[in-house]
Amino acid sequence: MLEHGGRVRAAASHYAVPYAEWLDLSTGINPNGWPVPAIPGHVWQQLPEEEDELVAVAQNYYQAPALLPVAGSQAAIQMIPELRPACQVGIISPGYAEHAAAWSRAGHTLQPLHFGQIKQQINRLDVLLLIHPNNPTGECFSREQLLIWRQKLANRGGWLIVDEAFIDSSPKESLAPESSLPGLIVLRSLGKFFGLAGARVGFVLAEESLLKVLSERLGPWSISSPARWVASQALQDYHWQQQARQQLNQQASQLNQLLQDVGLKPTGGSALFQWVITPAAKEIHHQLAKQGILTRLFQEPCSLRFGLPADRAAFDRLQGALQQIQQEVCLP
Repeated sequence: MLEHGGRVRAAASHYAVPYAEWLDLSTGINPNGWPVPAIPGHVWQQLPEEEDELVAVAQNYYQAPALLPVAGSQAAIQMIPELRPACQVGIISPGYAEHAAAWSRAGHTLQPLHFGQIKQQINRLDVLLLIHPNNPTGECFSREQLLIWRQKLANRGGWLIVDEAFIDSSPKESLAPESSLPGLIVLRSLGKFFGLAGARVGFVLAEESLLKVLSERLGPWSISSPARWVASQALQDYHWQQQARQQLNQQASQLNQLLQDVGLKPTGGSALFQWVITPAAKEIHHQLAKQGILTRLFQEPCSLRFGLPADRAAFDRLQGALQQIQQEVCLP
């Protein structure tokens, strides 16, 4: 199993800090997610029905011609590499490690690529896999550039796969409306922007022929009835979505400034996290964890990802903890 954010209970045991006292900044999940109402009792008693409103609601939200609901984008990440024979796969690096692991398990040849290397390598690839905005670096690509790469790959039967888990805060940058183009696969999730990671709901946006094959591989009832119901309601709550985008952008700016004030100028980020490259990352991660604050530590490059604190009290707690360790780890 690869390391991920979360796992607060394991951290609570390791650092002997009670579970309820932790401030979890390790996941990049909206800390003020969509407020889930009471779920009608009958929803719990029925098998999931593909004929419910979820597909239509999601198509409207994403402006996508066709899509397939899946048990979080992770389900698609693990299955999609099985849909084509061994080939050359370029993957943005650093990035969400589950992508590389899944393609490697399926027997493909992986080529890690940095942001500036893609143009030089695109003609050597059968598949290009990008995270947009990238996790953890926050790097973004223009829609025009992505569509050019899609065309190059599609001309020889290749795929451009774009994981848009963090793009809901800037939906105009999404390729979802173009997802029916040959060779384009877009992954979306309700886990980050909507803060519904526990529901395990995601979507694959692609040509209908590919979605049919993927659906047959995944089998029936991949998403529970309550999760489908909650997802449908959240995707239709346009007022909340608009407010959330404004709030997240404000919180991101506030977090960026807080980190700069304690000598940890972010190297990159998005509306849901800030990323800091520093040789002191491991020590800062450890010192924060001793105070019940969990961040996401990366080994290569040595860096930390900070998710958004939920409120003023959480911001103050993070600031106070960082100021306390500022001199100990020789921050500027």
